Amino acid sequence: TEDTQLGVFAEFDPKIPGPYNEVPFLFLGNIHPQLQLDVLDKMTKKPIVAADTMNFWITGTPDLLRQVIARVDLMLVNDAEAQMISGKTNLLDAADAIRAMGPKVVVIKKGSHGAMLFFEGGIFVVPAIPLRTAKDPTGAGDTFAGGMMGYLARQGNIEAETLKQAAVAGTVMASFTVEDFSLNRLGSVGKGEIAERMEQLRALSAFTPIQL
Repeated sequence: TEDTQLGVFAEFDPKIPGPYNEVPFLFLGNIHPQLQLDVLDKMTKKPIVAADTMNFWITGTPDLLRQVIARVDLMLVNDAEAQMISGKTNLLDAADAIRAMGPKVVVIKKGSHGAMLFFEGGIFVVPAIPLRTAKDPTGAGDTFAGGMMGYLARQGNIEAETLKQAAVAGTVMASFTVEDFSLNRLGSVGKGEIAERMEQLRALSAFTPIQL
């Protein structure tokens, strides 16, 4: 990120009307950590919370960001952000360090190389879907987070197998986003295409056990 201008977010004070302050799943998008904390404080029940952030907040408001990290269940960051937050270059060490700050689950997004999921007792790696047409990566990370959180909310839990399936759902949805600009591709996606791409992703990483 070369330059960040907050615009309307500089004075933004989110209002959370009922029943939205009672949702069971909450995703705190990439915004000022103080606003993320404000939204958290306005929840009247204890939802399962995921959060995203970026280098601008990591370097500019580290103490506030640490407060956010300590209060969420899932933390989503890209590989460079994970290294910045943790001070570790190895991504496994970085994930361990971030999980030690509070989150049960850390998701490290690796762009065109997929994503890594770290949780109690396990690591899950989901590859990105190879695409012949990729017009614009803008919004892919947000789509991944939305697809993942949408699946978790639909299932109602963050158990290990559900987390793995959710990471696949997020990866599949993000693969559509990059095929066109803005929301153009997402607006035309049907369930059949989603199911087909999920099967494609499954086939990419499935193999018969090797006999040694």
